[in-house]
Amino acid sequence: MTTINKQMSIGEVLEIDRTTAPIMMEYGMHCMGCPFSQMESLEMGCAAHGTDVDELVNRLNQYLAEKQ
Repeated sequence: MTTINKQMSIGEVLEIDRTTAPIMMEYGMHCMGCPFSQMESLEMGCAAHGTDVDELVNRLNQYLAEKQ
């Protein structure tokens, strides 16, 4: 299983599993189709949207672990 980290881009996370999109949207990241999503890290996205990147990363990793 791939582990998500805060340096990964939104696009990288979506490549790993597209069903993570709703989780990221809960954290204010409604920019899945935005060109910046391919290069903007989760950390940068959370900073821009005023959300906690560690909480998001933990939630994404928990979600992916439960799918296995």
